Amino acid sequence: MNEALTVASQTLGEQARAALGQRNLIFVGLMGAGKSVIGRLTAQILGVPFMDTDSEIERVSRMTIAELFAAYGETEFRALETRVVERLLKQGPRVISTGGGAFINENTRRQIKIGGVSVWLKADLDVLWERVNRRDHRPLLKTANPKQTLENLMVQRYPVYAEADLTVMSENVRKELVAGEVLKAVANLSQASLAKEGETP
Repeated sequence: MNEALTVASQTLGEQARAALGQRNLIFVGLMGAGKSVIGRLTAQILGVPFMDTDSEIERVSRMTIAELFAAYGETEFRALETRVVERLLKQGPRVISTGGGAFINENTRRQIKIGGVSVWLKADLDVLWERVNRRDHRPLLKTANPKQTLENLMVQRYPVYAEADLTVMSENVRKELVAGEVLKAVANLSQASLAKEGETP
């Protein structure tokens, strides 16, 4: 990154940090959207801790996500995920990357909406497929036609992801550019709109 870009990113980071206040920034979206990569970079620029819920689930359970799915099924996994997300949201500000199904679960979605500002990293099918096809650890894609399964997940989940506070396109460009778009979106949040989230009707 050249010096001008570094200065610009620092200024943007400071503006975004001010807009965020003490709240968490939570990344949601489908597998392959770049939540962990962009989340980690965004946290670095903001100067706050980064947490990945999938990594935390694997740490506390001492099992991989694939092993948890195989042993307990999706329902039990989602219950564990909700508990982990709830615990991570209690301390802020931090940047949190969630698994693809986290925001789809009603209980977890409620926790995320209460616990901070959510950002949907939205990506097209071809972008997602190119990314997830490189690795073989996605339990939901272990089907006869994984690309079709991925497209089906998009159809089911995108209307729910659209409930996130912010939406940023995740494209095949440098991760710094996507992180910059996230910071811009956060910086544009007014303190007033953030305060409204905590108001009682």
